[in-house]
Amino acid sequence: MDMPPAACAAYGAGESTETWSPIMIRITINGAVREVEAEPDMPLLWVIRDILEMTGTKFGCGAALCGACTVHLDGQPVRSCSTPVSSVGDGKVTTIEGISGKAAEAVQAAWTKLDVVQCGYCQSGQIMGAVALLSQNRSPSDADVDSAMSGNVCRCATYVRIRAAIHEAAATMRA
Repeated sequence: MDMPPAACAAYGAGESTETWSPIMIRITINGAVREVEAEPDMPLLWVIRDILEMTGTKFGCGAALCGACTVHLDGQPVRSCSTPVSSVGDGKVTTIEGISGKAAEAVQAAWTKLDVVQCGYCQSGQIMGAVALLSQNRSPSDADVDSAMSGNVCRCATYVRIRAAIHEAAATMRA
């Protein structure tokens, strides 16, 4: 079986599949159990984007530094670019396409109301981080927001709007 082209380039396999030893891996993603054929140490990001073709989760740096690839694993934000698919095990993965619930609705509404997005590239990771924060803390301080969102880089520097939107979402959830 050939590895998907984008995964080949990004995963470092080049054009050759000689060293690729795929196995069937069962993964629960956005509430559905899926079986994928992948190398055990393939980053979860490439499974999501290239094998499952869910492109809302973005590739940013490939070193877990920027947050663009943030997904939830059992409700906790993780960097999918540095999470081997085999480490997911029985965990439940949620991507930007699958977030739901009160926190997700409040964050999405606040993002729209406050016009947070500029270029939008980092926003799926930003939203995933904000939803995880508000799922655990409905009254975050600025320090709580800054701590939870640290490592989510926005090249357009919309940090003030992101923080304001998180506070707006929190207020909506408390109402």
